[in-house]
Amino acid sequence: MRDVHPFLVLSPRIFNEKTSLVIGLPMTTAEYNADNPFAVAVGKASSRKTEKTSYVLCHQPKSFDWRLRRAKAHPLKSLPDSLFVQVCERLNQIIQVG
Repeated sequence: MRDVHPFLVLSPRIFNEKTSLVIGLPMTTAEYNADNPFAVAVGKASSRKTEKTSYVLCHQPKSFDWRLRRAKAHPLKSLPDSLFVQVCERLNQIIQVG
């Protein structure tokens, strides 16, 4: 993968550091997610040409080796607590952890 692919990390830092893995959810600016019940709008993603809404895709949990892929922290660092709770609630509708 050559392009930047934003990803919301859900796994705790201690897990990530010990295993080289992150578990989380991909993010996208694809407009068709506006009416996707499992996508949470988390704000505007600005690019050189336009500002688009950024969505977290709660129905696509993934893991990957962040060291192997040379992943870097997103400039925003984290979501506001209220949005993070919404994301976790949507994910929990699918996998029903607790």
